[in-house]
Amino acid sequence: MNISGRNKLTGKIKDVKTGAVMAQITVDVGGQQVVAAITNDSVLELGLKAGDDVAALIKSTDVMIMK
Repeated sequence: MNISGRNKLTGKIKDVKTGAVMAQITVDVGGQQVVAAITNDSVLELGLKAGDDVAALIKSTDVMIMK
């Protein structure tokens, strides 16, 4: 699959928490956690579960850096 996003973080799903409509996916990326909010339908369509290897694509025009 080709995609225009260049900010790709690969990791492993640590946790999937589903709610009424949305789900919270926690991905371990090199020891750091990235949390994404996606629809429950997307979780089902992708068959996401803990232990899956995934890529988190980040598309944003506003990224803050802190030191």
